[in-house]
Amino acid sequence: MLPAPVIVERSTDPRWLSNAYLLADHSGGTAVFVDSGAPIEPLLAAVERLEVQPTHLLTTHAHGDHVANHGLLEDRFGLRVVAATEEGLDGAEPLGHGEVVETGELRIEALRTPGHTRGMLAFVAGGELLFSGDTLFAGSVGGTQDGFDDLRRSIMDVLMNLDRGTVVYPGHSEETTIGREWDENPFVRVWRGVEPEGTERCHVGGAEATLVVWGRDYDGGGKAWVRFPDGRDAIVGGSRVTRAGH
Repeated sequence: MLPAPVIVERSTDPRWLSNAYLLADHSGGTAVFVDSGAPIEPLLAAVERLEVQPTHLLTTHAHGDHVANHGLLEDRFGLRVVAATEEGLDGAEPLGHGEVVETGELRIEALRTPGHTRGMLAFVAGGELLFSGDTLFAGSVGGTQDGFDDLRRSIMDVLMNLDRGTVVYPGHSEETTIGREWDENPFVRVWRGVEPEGTERCHVGGAEATLVVWGRDYDGGGKAWVRFPDGRDAIVGGSRVTRAGH
């Protein structure tokens, strides 16, 4: 169980809509950052207000909108930076599936959730809070290049096996819960088999495809699961999809 009081502070970048978090154990006086691709000032203010000492910087993946302020945080606090080896983040300590970061009373487990990137990590704090990076969003999922099957497995075989009440803090957008995404996320519902795959014809960057699922993305636009004539599946931004009559 999570110690009390555990506090989550969030900052969001207005351009990228990416989130950075401070997870703080107020009673024990320790804290960790999760990603850094958002204005850091609100999180620094929270460190001072809560009178906690940050010890780690947990990296979900190394895209620029999630690591933009890593250097600033490292320099200020001398943090231990952790990331998956595949992310190629210089100086980061490698963390594998099931490995645990412990600091003060905080106990945080790393889950390998590849798909959006080869080395994506999610972090579960106390079995109750999930920092999902760009794997799972409220009502949507992360985009893929060659990692569609990995993304599906990461969501359905790893994240959806967490307790329904687990609170999800995504790399973009608002918080949600595992239970809500199991019940309502259009991609999860098709993977579960409770909704049929779509058959609408579309074009993706000029290439013919079938629109399997259309959902709302974190930026207010669309997100699509598409299937190409060679059988390849991908999750792509809705702006790349041309639909007849839309």
